[in-house]
Amino acid sequence: MSYGLGVDLGTTFTAAAVARDGRVEMATLGDHTDAVPSVVLIRADGTVLTGEAAERRAAAEPDRVARSVKRRFGDPVPVILGGTSYTAAALMAHQLRAVADLVSGREGGRPAMVTLTYPANWGPYKRKLFAQVPGLAGLGEVRMLTEPEAAAAHYARSAHLDPGALVAVYDLGGGTFDATVLRTAERGFDILGRPQGIEGLGGVDFDEAVFTHVDRALDGAVSRLDPADPRATSAAIRLRRECVTAKETLSADTETTIAVLLPGLQTEVRLTRGEFEKMIRPAIDATIASLRQALHSARIDPRQLHTVLLVGGSSRIPMVAHLVSAELGRPTSVDTHPKHAIALGAAAAGAETARAAAAAAAAVVPVSLTPPPAGKAGPAGTSAPAPPAAPAASAAALAPTLAPAPALAASGGNRHRSLRPRRLLLVSALLIAALAGGGTAATRALSNTTQPPTHPTTPATSHPPTHSHPTAHTAIHPSTTTPTHNATSGTNGGSGTTARILQAIRFTSSPPSLAVVGGT
Repeated sequence: MSYGLGVDLGTTFTAAAVARDGRVEMATLGDHTDAVPSVVLIRADGTVLTGEAAERRAAAEPDRVARSVKRRFGDPVPVILGGTSYTAAALMAHQLRAVADLVSGREGGRPAMVTLTYPANWGPYKRKLFAQVPGLAGLGEVRMLTEPEAAAAHYARSAHLDPGALVAVYDLGGGTFDATVLRTAERGFDILGRPQGIEGLGGVDFDEAVFTHVDRALDGAVSRLDPADPRATSAAIRLRRECVTAKETLSADTETTIAVLLPGLQTEVRLTRGEFEKMIRPAIDATIASLRQALHSARIDPRQLHTVLLVGGSSRIPMVAHLVSAELGRPTSVDTHPKHAIALGAAAAGAETARAAAAAAAAVVPVSLTPPPAGKAGPAGTSAPAPPAAPAASAAALAPTLAPAPALAASGGNRHRSLRPRRLLLVSALLIAALAGGGTAATRALSNTTQPPTHPTTPATSHPPTHSHPTAHTAIHPSTTTPTHNATSGTNGGSGTTARILQAIRFTSSPPSLAVVGGT
């Protein structure tokens, strides 16, 4: 069964969601978690590890691991891993390919649609560069969607938004901050004004603040570690993980302890929520100022906002919701798992686009180019022409072909019945002229006919369908004009004239059937 895939290649975490039959759910990318670290490790033999596998291997091969690649996106300076240079686009393509392969293996096939998100404040250069990532990952056509639009789409699935409702998206992720103002449209959302953002600000900076706090509490013991010592490097990596865990813990608790296991030093460092909030307060103030700039660009007063969506893992910090609501005077909405909102919204938006396209295609009445069976009425109530017959050698061979189209012949039936006695008289005259031996006799016979038709095929013009099949008419009547001209002019006598007269008789002895004409 077909499904849609939404992917959020975040700075610190990568998440994906699957949409099927109106339901949207997270795809499990890790061993026990939905989102996985945005980490890429390329081993000496070319083996590529991503996510948790790369994170586990990072301590053993620190010079071959890349983190926060999204921050380097658009930078012409390559990333060096194990002495080999890689572009940020190539490394992100490895992440995308790993996600697509993992989900496809579990779902039993490739997704029908892939929706990939990107920051709304990216300029044309980065957007164009990012459009190359799906191709590098070996994927086909991929729909691109801005991260705030995806977040708003996810919010709209659980909360009613009236048409024209205004929503501000405050996206504080792992490596960047984005602020965007959206208006609900008939289908999706419209971005108002110019999105604002701070590219070098996010959760990794808060992690670094905690790491620095620990180093100061230990009188610089961490800074004095020897980078060339593998044990020291492993200890530093382990300490950074402890700092991340402490930061996340403070979103639910008021204090925590950080275990420190350095060569020659094992201890703990205490950290309270108040101390942490004091470290990051200048950064949060900067994000609120950026949000105000986005509102000013959109010419929207904060009081007009329906809500402020808090998106991104770092938006779970309690101080963020408090300061944003206090500064703007509007309520905030935060998902249970803010880091999942963009992936879920991307999958939902992609599925909605697919449904709209399918509905539009179903609304178009298909036009069949295959004619219905002969004698049966078509869509407009007219009879269908019979299939073309093979070329006949005599008038008798045409009889089976002319018979199956009584409905078409009836369209000019009155005229044909009135002309039939005249045609019989004409046929008799032509036969006598042929037996008499010459075109002169034929000319004389034709001149004595009371009301001769000016052209043997004139009755065919009374059938409207002949205008819709000009090519078929010409193919079946290749010599309609020429025999008539020769028969009446008397320029060619003898047996040649007789043969041409007999050929003309085939078309004048009975009305030309449009069933033969309209078979192609």
